[in-house]
Amino acid sequence: MTVPAQNPLPGFGTVEASGQIGRVTSNTKFFDAAANGSLPSVSWVMPTLNRGEHPPDAIENGQAWVTRVLNAAMEGPDWNRTAIFLVWDDWGGFYDHVPPIRIDRNGYGIRVPGILISPWADRGVDVDHQTLSFDAYLKLIEDRWLGGQRLDGQNMGWPDARPTVREDVARLGDLADAFDFSQRPILPLILDPTP
Repeated sequence: MTVPAQNPLPGFGTVEASGQIGRVTSNTKFFDAAANGSLPSVSWVMPTLNRGEHPPDAIENGQAWVTRVLNAAMEGPDWNRTAIFLVWDDWGGFYDHVPPIRIDRNGYGIRVPGILISPWADRGVDVDHQTLSFDAYLKLIEDRWLGGQRLDGQNMGWPDARPTVREDVARLGDLADAFDFSQRPILPLILDPTP
C-alpha cells in the first residue's frame, strides 16, 4: 500500500484502538470503487507523494490529482449519491484575517477554505456564512450515519483528549444546510486535469 505523505489518519490512536487501521487503503481502491459504483458511504482521500500541494510537491501536480479524483467520482455511477468536500488542512495566515473563535481551552481551530461539490449542492448558496470547522464534517457524518451519536472516545472506551465534543457546540453550523434535494441534480463537470 502506498501511504499518502501527509495523511495523519493511520497515526490517530482512535483508528488503532477501534481496530479500523485495516480499513485505511490505497487510493487505487477509491478510483476502482468510483468506476464500478461501489464507493463507501464515507471516504477520506489523501494524495500520495508528489501529488499533494504541500512542499516539496509541485502545486500543479496536486491540482491535477484533485481534478482526477473529482472526475472519477463524477464519471462513476454513484454521482447522483455523492457529496465531495474538498478541504485544505493548513493555515499559516493564508486564508483568514481574523483569529479563531474561542470555544474551549483549545480554541475552535483555524478557518480554512472548503468547497462542496455535489449534484445536490444548493445552487442558491455561493458562500456559506455559517460558522464551520473541521468538526462540521464529522457532525454531518455522525448525524447521517450514526443517528446523531457522537464519536466521542469517552463513550467508546478510549481516552478522548478533547475538552469539548465540538459537534455539539451550538455555534457550529450544519453542513446539511448546504444541500437542496428538491432541485434538479447538477450534471457532472469533467475537467482536464492538466489544462
